[in-house]
Amino acid sequence: MADKRFETLPRRVLVAVVAIPSILWLSFEGGLYFFIFVALISALSLLEFYGLAEKKGAYPLKAFGIIGGFFVNFAFIYERVQLDLFQFFAMRGVRLSMLSQHQLLSVVLITFVLMVLVVELFRTKGSPFFNAGSTVLGVLAISLSFGTLIFTRELFPHGFPVFKFFSNAMPTNSQLVQINRWGGYTVISLFATIWMCDTAAYFGGTLFGKNKLFERVSPGKTWEGALAGFIAAVLTMFVAQRMYLSYLSPAQSVLLGALVGVFGQVGDLIESRFKRDAGVKDSSSIIPGHGGVYDRFDSLVFVAPIVYLYIDFVVLS
Repeated sequence: MADKRFETLPRRVLVAVVAIPSILWLSFEGGLYFFIFVALISALSLLEFYGLAEKKGAYPLKAFGIIGGFFVNFAFIYERVQLDLFQFFAMRGVRLSMLSQHQLLSVVLITFVLMVLVVELFRTKGSPFFNAGSTVLGVLAISLSFGTLIFTRELFPHGFPVFKFFSNAMPTNSQLVQINRWGGYTVISLFATIWMCDTAAYFGGTLFGKNKLFERVSPGKTWEGALAGFIAAVLTMFVAQRMYLSYLSPAQSVLLGALVGVFGQVGDLIESRFKRDAGVKDSSSIIPGHGGVYDRFDSLVFVAPIVYLYIDFVVLS
């Protein structure tokens, strides 16, 4: 008899064979292609999050949340769009006056929260505490987190301190190409590190797991699996640094891998807590063998902001 622990493995592998090359290409290309991809998985994850909230009796403003989440995502690629618009109109003798990136993000978040509160003033369905709380939490926890992934990719080359890594203050064309490649490889390495962490934790826990990690939240996870995932994350990011990410030091790559190895698994546990509270196994069944989009990217939701803060405020500072 086949081991039931591995019964979903063929479907998981088949989906991975199709999805992984597409994700890697989009990450390497960056720009609007990557933005559209991230905005899509952000919207789907948010919709699944709202579905979990509904199972607990909340009535989140799903349409408001999806639209608000999109504009939060857009704020993180706005600087690129702004630059293109400035250049387009400058060539035609027109000077534009536009919000800065941080101003746009502030306007979007403040407007979104206030609109949710105003709409709840007139709703008679459910509790305004639960409705507004779940609506806003979804955008802050999911859309904002995915936005930081876009921001990490946009740091290369738009926010990259050329003078820190090259002898010249203004980048040459070849240096811009190199910086953009670093951006693609950084995001690809982040995905690879999360995947290797998840895979090692899955097989390590399945084959050797004895001591429960957090049984109340996720009965199947063990300390042995978590340790295997952590080691795999550190090794993956270290190998990525040696092969592609020369702007990182070896110590920085190890720390980055450790952050993913710890907080990626925390993100997984947080989603498990939501699902257990809602009484479901998966956030949806949209991906065969994997459950929902939020199930597949729960680690990324928690890790993306931490990785962005580390790269922007430590590595590139």
